Amino acid sequence: MPYLRASDLPVEPAGARFRALLARPGILGIPGTHNGLAAQQAKAAGFEACYLSGAAMTASMGLPDLGIITVDEVCFFIRQVARASNLPVLVDGDTGYGEALNVMHMVRSFEDAGAAAVHLEDQILPKKCGHLNDKKLAAPQDMAAKVAAAAHARRHLYIVARTDAAASEGMDGALARAKLYVEAGADAIFPEAMISAEMFREFAARLPGVPLLANMTEFGRTPFFTKDEFQSFGYKMVIWPVTSLRVAALAQEKLYAAIAKDGGAQNCLEQMLTRKALYATIDYAGFEAFDATIVKTVVPEAMPQG
Repeated sequence: MPYLRASDLPVEPAGARFRALLARPGILGIPGTHNGLAAQQAKAAGFEACYLSGAAMTASMGLPDLGIITVDEVCFFIRQVARASNLPVLVDGDTGYGEALNVMHMVRSFEDAGAAAVHLEDQILPKKCGHLNDKKLAAPQDMAAKVAAAAHARRHLYIVARTDAAASEGMDGALARAKLYVEAGADAIFPEAMISAEMFREFAARLPGVPLLANMTEFGRTPFFTKDEFQSFGYKMVIWPVTSLRVAALAQEKLYAAIAKDGGAQNCLEQMLTRKALYATIDYAGFEAFDATIVKTVVPEAMPQG
């Protein structure tokens, strides 16, 4: 029973657990989990870490991914996902919500909320999805200062520096930025919007010894590659950031259309998670049983005396 019972909580800090996963051979697959239930389902499927995408968080709030949401709003998602699953959570930190001091505040807030890792990107506001056009980049030294500030603020948080420079500055520009960010204190690099296997391979070959994160988002500029393929390219992590939200959103869209058309959801039962399966996922019985061991009915044995 996660979160409420202290004996069920991890002893090691989230960042340390994330580092331990990366210390093993092979590549770490990190699915996007846009809420606590999704995180529990990812854990049940065998994943050992999960990801909170800025695009998924904002879309779930009915907002575009343009740097609108705040640190506190992201912390709400972090607490939800970390508590529900006990998995180490990698969090999308956008541009750090400001400059150096704001980045430090973000790091402290994210760690306190239960995050294991964060990635920062070298765009300026208003930021855009990495797979869209006309992204505006910060000066390399300005981004390096943010990375250094994050490193000063963290106790255990794993820091991933994302560069969106490949589209506008080419491979040489993206690699020069990546090396600067590593020197500033980044633990890993996230080269965004690579458009071919050759680009993924070249980036890894020219940055030996640095853990790399690949983004396998749908409907973007990156062709479909599998986890094993990314490993063969030289990558240590791969995320599927908005996949769970896309699937859930389409299912909801179809449900609402069916209710409007049929006057009810009677034709959608086969597409629903049953009550029994839902309760098993969220451990309803475990919470109920534990509550019974704490809250016991005390029956008076006699009339109280005035």
